[in-house]
Amino acid sequence: MQARVFVTLKNGVLDPQGKAIENALRGLGHEGVEKVRQGKMFEIELADTDADSARERLQVMCERLLANTVIENYRIEIGGQDAS
Repeated sequence: MQARVFVTLKNGVLDPQGKAIENALRGLGHEGVEKVRQGKMFEIELADTDADSARERLQVMCERLLANTVIENYRIEIGGQDAS
């Protein structure tokens, strides 16, 4: 089963990398870029065949390793379905 996990900084957390990307885009002539927030995405192939079981396992993975839940949010997609 295919899954994707999207991890982004929570609102209010400074994002220096996003700011650097924003400035670089403007420097390249891309006017109108008002704000950039960066994140990361994980593609995970699971042996699970049950989506609910897979979602539970992925939530544990996020809480323990993939996301720093103090400063980051995560969103899970399983087989193209958003399972936030």
